Formats: sequence, structure tokens, C-alpha cells
Amino acid sequence: MGYDHDAIIIGGGPAGATLARLLAREGKDVLVVDKRKEIGVPVRCGEAIGVTDVQKEGIGLPRWVYSTEVRGAKLVAPNGKSIVWANESTKGWILERKVFDKWLCELAVDSGAKVKTYTRAMGLVKKDGKLAGIKLSHGGREPYEVTAPLIVSAEGMESMMARAMGFKTVHSLYDVDTCYEYEMKPYDHDNLIELYFGNIIAPRGYVWIFPKNERKANVGIGIGANLTTSDKQSGIKGADPKRYLDSYIENNPKLKDASTLLDFGGVISVGAPIDEFTKDNCMVIGTAAKQVDPIHGGGISLAIECGYYAANAALKAFEKKDFSKGLLYENYEKPWRSKVGRGLASRLLLRKVMEKLSDDDLNHIFNTLKDADLPKVMDGDFAPVVATLLVGRPQLMGVLSALMPGAR
Repeated sequence: MGYDHDAIIIGGGPAGATLARLLAREGKDVLVVDKRKEIGVPVRCGEAIGVTDVQKEGIGLPRWVYSTEVRGAKLVAPNGKSIVWANESTKGWILERKVFDKWLCELAVDSGAKVKTYTRAMGLVKKDGKLAGIKLSHGGREPYEVTAPLIVSAEGMESMMARAMGFKTVHSLYDVDTCYEYEMKPYDHDNLIELYFGNIIAPRGYVWIFPKNERKANVGIGIGANLTTSDKQSGIKGADPKRYLDSYIENNPKLKDASTLLDFGGVISVGAPIDEFTKDNCMVIGTAAKQVDPIHGGGISLAIECGYYAANAALKAFEKKDFSKGLLYENYEKPWRSKVGRGLASRLLLRKVMEKLSDDDLNHIFNTLKDADLPKVMDGDFAPVVATLLVGRPQLMGVLSALMPGAR
């Protein structure tokens, strides 16, 4: 058909940049468009990534893309009881996302891809009834058409073009967290990610403190978006994440006198992935496909991993000159769901169970769990941990039974 490009990717975040790099490396003509004036800006993220995620993808982090190393996590119950989870597998980094994202796009450019910022996708281009391209506007100017046999939405939460392609990407309030975060200084830390739980602190969510270098930290909160209209647990109509975060900071002696260097709010998906990732001539990847960890809303490593799955499917499509839903599904969606998706389903179940627990229940769990139990829980091996918890509190059976193998 005389296409302008082999593939057009909408969004220059970790998913889009990874896919672009892998396709360009194989000689494909790839165009990445991003509506932002600068890749990675504004930052709306806690900025954490784990060592196992980086090792798995083999990308290797240069020193200048991250702020500091972390050695693990400290989880804190409503009563102050804490569990520290720190070993070789829990090491990681707190990134500088505006640098990290731009670096990923530069890797794509070095491989031969073309990236255009301040360029918004405005609509679809169809020829003979088939998706064949998109309409773009650079800097608000008159839209123009670009064509390719493969269009990929890596748009993040907005996902306008994904919806235009027919994907069901609308989020329910129940499966979204509303968030607020500050970058603060000074904050003395032990290079541990800190997570604070409790319905009074963060209803259906938690407060996080992610350490950064030079005595800085990202201090944020996520609460269930369904509580923003009627928060029955706290009695506050219209639960406000910023209000909860400010209250937490005021009562934290290490933070109450610290300065704020940056503040922002946003929303994150904590639900199940969308029901399909592929159609003829198009795919959805990363946060746009809700490929996000439902426990903590993190999506950086999942987005990068998804880029690898999508690249495998795209290269098969180029090889066979077949961009049908069937081929893209078999080589991207099907293997992703059988591997990554299965693990996320287990974590979604855990999230739904956790949000039914009272603060007293959480205190019992933290008092009972040993440090060695956390890896089992995060890997979906719930049975031995549930059995231990029920010995001391059998009334939790009604809630925790959903985690037992026979219930899934």
C-alpha cells in the first residue's frame, strides 16, 4: 500500500520506547509520537524499579538515570509493627523518571526509530475498511495523516486512540487509585522503600516513602477512587488523597518540618487488564492495556516486559506479512496472559482480600507474619501463610479463604 512507516507507536513511555527499540533494531521503520513537549515530563510516579526486573530485561541502568539504590522494603502495620523484606531479590533503584524515560527513547533513536514530541494523535486513518494509520497534530497545528500496517497504543491511562480502535479501556472507580505525592527534603532513610498501611492513614491503599539521594524522598499516598465520592470508613464525604497525605506528614516527626520540592496528583490503575490487547493491524501495550500491578499500581517493569512480548508478535507479523488479530494474539496476548497475566491475577485477588481487612486484622497479620513469609505471599503461595494466620484468628476464614487453592 506504500505505507509511510512500518509501525507507529503512540506514546514514548517505557512500553512504547522498548517496543520501538526492538523493532528498529531489526531494521523496521518506526515512528513514536508523544503528546508531551518533553519525554518523561511531568513525572507522575513513585519511580521505583526492582533489580530482578532490570536483570530480566537485560537493559542495564547507567548511573545517571537513577537517584539511589534501595535494598528492600519495610512494611508497617497500623499499630507501628514493621516487617523488613531485604535480600538480593528485593534490591532495586529509585529512578529519575524524566531522565530514565528519555534515555529509553534515546536507545530507540540510536537503534533507528524516529521520535516526535508535542505531537498528538487526533484520529484514525482507514483504507478499504482497515486501520491504516493515524491523524497527527504537531503543536496544535492542522492535522495530517501518517500510515503504517501496525498501529500500537502505548498511551498510558488516557488511551484515547485505543478506545477509538475499539478497545474497552474505560476504568471503573473501584479499579483505580487516586494518588498524591511530594518530593521532600530532608528525610534520613535506610535505603528501604517504606509502606504504611491502615484505613485511618490511607483507606483502601497505603502511604509510601521512596528514598532518594541527598536526603530526599518521594512521599505519596494512594486511596481507592471509589472512596472519593463517599468514604464510609472514615466518615469523610469525598475522601481526598492530599488531605490524608498532609495529615500523615503532620504526624510524622521525621517529615513534619521537611520542605516540599515538588507536588502532584494523579490516578493509577489497580484492576484487571483489559479484555483484549489485539485487533487487526493494532495492539495496546503497557498502562493503556491496564498491565499494571494491582497491589501497588507499579507499571514500569511490566511496561518494559510487555514491549518485548509485543515486539515478538510484531516481528512475526512483518515476517509473514500478516497483521491480523489472530497472529498478533497468538504471539503477544496469549503468551502474556499465560505467564505475566497469571501472576497479576493472583495479586489482584490479594488486593481484593486486603481491602476487606480492618486495622485490627492488619495488626494481627503483621504480628504473626515472619520476614520469610513475604516472598511467598508476593509469589502467590498463599496457603501456608493463611493457615498460620487462621490459627490465631479463625474468624478471618471468611475473608482469607478466597486465597486458598480450592477457591481459585
